Amino acid sequence: MKHPASSAAAPLDGLVTASFRRHFAVRTDDGETVACVLKGRHLALACGDRVRVARTDGGGVIEALLPRTTLFYRSDAFREKLIAANVTQVIGVVAPDLGVDEELINRWIVAAEAERCRLVLAANKADKPGFDALQLRLAPFAALGYPVVVLSAKEDAGPLLPWLAGQTTVLIGQSGMGKSTILNAILPGTATRTADISEALATGRHTTTHSTLYPLPEAMGGGWIVDSPGAKAFGLAHLAPAAILDAFVELRPLIGHCRFRDCRHHREPGCAVTAAIERGAVAPHRVALMRALVGDSEVARAPGR
Repeated sequence: MKHPASSAAAPLDGLVTASFRRHFAVRTDDGETVACVLKGRHLALACGDRVRVARTDGGGVIEALLPRTTLFYRSDAFREKLIAANVTQVIGVVAPDLGVDEELINRWIVAAEAERCRLVLAANKADKPGFDALQLRLAPFAALGYPVVVLSAKEDAGPLLPWLAGQTTVLIGQSGMGKSTILNAILPGTATRTADISEALATGRHTTTHSTLYPLPEAMGGGWIVDSPGAKAFGLAHLAPAAILDAFVELRPLIGHCRFRDCRHHREPGCAVTAAIERGAVAPHRVALMRALVGDSEVARAPGR
């Protein structure tokens, strides 16, 4: 892909399929992939975004962001990291040979629920020692209604294929869990295409720190899949307290049934959440995380901050 020159051309709509800093690959609606730069600094884009592009002699300039249906991202007190836009599904990849961070999984769930995306856990490396223990640790998530798909991607990624059909999926997970192996099993040759895109967008500097979106063939049921960089942390500072509370599916039936309408679900008398903990209906660690996330969100939104 060439970088854009200065002459203008008729605008086209397209889909962002890769990004590196302010350089983007855009697949236009007529099927061409164009190397683009972003006009101005007021836009933040992610893979999966629909954009309007003005063609130039050597590529294009992104002039506008078209409406989104969803935006999956992480944030802390200082910055936001967009991961994928317009996705319908999040697949979190976990494996037994690395420490599985259950709080991290819960944060993926909260981010997915906040955007009303389906969350699926891909339990990879089923052939490895310790996989039975991993399944036991994932059982509480399955009990909440989140599917756990067992596979060994080096041998066969087939169990995951029915979950991908017709969806726009983002793959997330810590480094080493096997995301790239899964992607290459589903779409052979992906690693080479990713390297080519990296070289083009990074002006000769290879990078694996950006997300990349790939179309799935009609034989697989169609759809798209986004491969995202591995991350050890997943901040949720962008979510308001009410959105966080609503993202805990087991707590939704309890909200509105406390003695006090403004109950904070901590130590207030007559709290339906506290009563559910006491009778074993909800997991204490999930409620503890909800309280911590709500507290962080309130602090971040405090007047004068």
